Amino acid sequence: MNKIRFPLPVALVALAASVTAARADTVTFVTPSGSTTSGGAVDASATFTTGAGVINITLTNLQGNPKDVAQAISDLDFVLSSGATIGTLISSSGQEVTVNGEVKNKGKVVTPAGEFVLGSTGSTGWGLNDKVKGGLQLDALGYVGPANLLLGPPDGPLYSNANSSIAGNHPHNPFLNQTATFTVDVKGVTASTSITGATFSFGTTAGIKVAGKAVQVAEPSIVLILGFDCLGLAGLAFVFRRRFKA
Repeated sequence: MNKIRFPLPVALVALAASVTAARADTVTFVTPSGSTTSGGAVDASATFTTGAGVINITLTNLQGNPKDVAQAISDLDFVLSSGATIGTLISSSGQEVTVNGEVKNKGKVVTPAGEFVLGSTGSTGWGLNDKVKGGLQLDALGYVGPANLLLGPPDGPLYSNANSSIAGNHPHNPFLNQTATFTVDVKGVTASTSITGATFSFGTTAGIKVAGKAVQVAEPSIVLILGFDCLGLAGLAFVFRRRFKA
């Protein structure tokens, strides 16, 4: 009996089809190197993953040991390739962090400025609106601001650079600790829908914006599926060769 062989093109087509079917569009936008606001340097990222009717967003403030509230993220604008301008914020999550001011007792400092306390994890209090021309906006200022802005990481045990707009500022505290996640329902969005633009806003004054730069991210599930598909094809070839060996 002749050996059965599988043409390589057929195997590749099958593999490509399975990968395409499982693919989701994921992209990260970052603030360009050297970006600043009136408060100082800013460094942020936003990762978007689109699926059937939904967008998952991870927003992160990467600016370490910030000095001023104008370095805290307050809003995120984004534009979809579908042109959608209507959506619903299904859920959001972030951890609160409160940055204390200096406390003295009988002239002695008992709590240094910049000492922080981590709080509970729950809803960010942010909202979703259509203030962006041709897009959508995750918004803190119009919903929960000037509190719950997204603050970057501390310098060890303290926010040692924090001025009075951060440390001990009751209207601005609590902040959100470094990262927040959001799930947005947008009708008509699919895995092939892309994010064509994103802009970060900073501080408690509207209009302090930095346009993001897109960096494509490899979808982890694709890599795993690719690996399993390759193993599966190799396994099938091995079985059939053994079974139909002359």
